[in-house]
Formats: sequence, structure tokens, C-alpha cells
Amino acid sequence: MSLLKKIFKGNTLYYRGCLTRAAAREIGSNYFILLKKAGVDFIDLRDKEICCGSPAISSGHKKEAKELAEKNFKFFKSRGVDRIIVSCPGCFRVFAQEYPKLVPSWDIKVEHISQTLSKAIKEGKLKAEDFPKTVTYHDPCHLGRLSGIYDEPREIIKACGAKIKEMKLSREESFCCGGGGGLNSNYNSLANSIAKERLEMAKETSAKCLVTTCPMCYLHLKNNAKEKGMEVKELSELLRGDRKEKRK
Repeated sequence: MSLLKKIFKGNTLYYRGCLTRAAAREIGSNYFILLKKAGVDFIDLRDKEICCGSPAISSGHKKEAKELAEKNFKFFKSRGVDRIIVSCPGCFRVFAQEYPKLVPSWDIKVEHISQTLSKAIKEGKLKAEDFPKTVTYHDPCHLGRLSGIYDEPREIIKACGAKIKEMKLSREESFCCGGGGGLNSNYNSLANSIAKERLEMAKETSAKCLVTTCPMCYLHLKNNAKEKGMEVKELSELLRGDRKEKRK
């Protein structure tokens, strides 16, 4: 891509999201490398990112949410962004569904990274690493029920050679991990009990590994998984290549 195009228009932005940047940096590093391997030409603003406004929207602070949306839109346009690839389901939903309401001139295409990478695998642009295990998949609330994306993460898991055994509550009827909506911050005991209930459902499938594609779900379930004897992985961990490769 030419320098002029990068400056003025046609840029694809990889947006990590606050939680990935602050508490799950390895996920962001994994996806950075995977997008490069898939041949995606993108820019990465890293610490210049501004919060998408999801917490403000969830807590009813409409004025603050609109201000953040307008600030982000102006910032994205100043970088020539016309497409955003998002690895956080919460950020993805906000950009795709809320921003068109908050910013009438919003015209940026939004993709969840599972859509991007699933397509890259099908087109032979990205090789899935071998992960020949039986796993179960947890549908994040913001990606599944609220955005209707169920197939792409499962396609990626299968491309890695893994077999999926579904939990009794999955896809449209998926059970929340308990970590979102401020529950973990305000009612930690309740949030943990919900996570343990979800992990018990995973255990009932006889799979030893639970895979999800949300940093919130990943961290919360992983923090509660030890006593359940369940391995928890974020989708990028199945796909990532040589772990000795330099992270970004």
C-alpha cells in the first residue's frame, strides 16, 4: 500500500480494545502476528487507542458514550481508516451496532477478527496450526447472541484439527461466563459461581480444553478453571505460530 494511501484513506485498523491492551496483551500480540501471516495490510495504534465506550453505554452514560464515539470517529478518519478489525467482541458490537446510532456519518466497515482469519484460512492465506484435541467452545455474549457470529470461530477450531463437543447451552442459548457487565467488579463471588457453573458444563462434555474468543471470558474462566481441571484457551492460542517468534 502506498504511503499516500496510508496517510489519507483506505487503511485497515487492528483495534485491540482496553482489556486486551491492559490485561491480556499476549492475545493482542498473537493476533498482530496472525494478521501479518495472513497478509492483511493494517495499521496498529496501540496505546493511542481510545476506549470504544462500551462501559459508558452499558452503564447508561449516553452523553459520554456519544462524545467517545465522535472522538473515535474523528481519530479514525484522521488516520485514513475505512475498515476496523476487532478482536474484542464487546468493542466489535459497539462499533458495528452502536456507533451508527451515535455518529450519523459513521461509514467504517467493522469485522470481528474471527471473520477475517476464517476467510484467510479458507483462501489459503493462513495455515492453521495443528491442535488435535477434543475441545468445547464458549460463545461470548457480545459475539454470539448480540452479534450472531457463531460459525467462524468454530471453523477456525476445526481447521486446527480439533474436534468440538458442544456444551448443553451453546450458540443462541449460550450461558454467560459471569465476567462482564460489571458483575465481576461489583459481585465477585456471584461472578465466580457463574463461571464455575459454566466450567462444569464444559466438563460434562468430556473435553479437557475450553476455547473462547473474548478476552473477558478467557480471563474470567481461566481464573476459575483450576479446581475444575479444565484448560482454557483463547482462539488465537490455537492459531499462533512459533512461540519463539518476536511479539509485537
